[in-house]
Amino acid sequence: MKPTKMLPVMALIALLTFSCSTEELPEDTINSIELANVPAAKIIEVEILELINSHRINIGLNPLSNHNTIKAVAYTHTDYMVEVNNVSHDNFFQRKNSLVQNASATKVSENVAYAFSSAESVVNAWLNSEGHRANIEGDFTDFDVSAEKNSEGKWYFTNIFIKK
Repeated sequence: MKPTKMLPVMALIALLTFSCSTEELPEDTINSIELANVPAAKIIEVEILELINSHRINIGLNPLSNHNTIKAVAYTHTDYMVEVNNVSHDNFFQRKNSLVQNASATKVSENVAYAFSSAESVVNAWLNSEGHRANIEGDFTDFDVSAEKNSEGKWYFTNIFIKK
């Protein structure tokens, strides 16, 4: 086969072999998340946790316990979303790995949101979305939430669930 015909194949192999992933965290970064100062809970965050547990109890599920390590990890992501001005699940596997290592998580999931003005509105939006509701009603033991406002006063939310 001529070298020019092999070039696209070689390029594809190189791309697959050398692709860059941002899902890996150096060990010291993972541990620094656990040690980060956990901000005091805001009223909107407490209300979100209470609404989610109330929903779980109403449908016969156990309430979830809040957890400072989850709060710290959620806060880092909410802060990131505010910084980049985009709601996303970017770097989810970093958060998952951190919670596996630092909170004994065996299962991790998260809900994110943007621009809701109250705890009730964001929780209702999550409950009206099949995937988000599945997280709220899922087989988890612990959870926590972070809510931060951007410079325009719009809320960003990260709600993380784990099973120990």
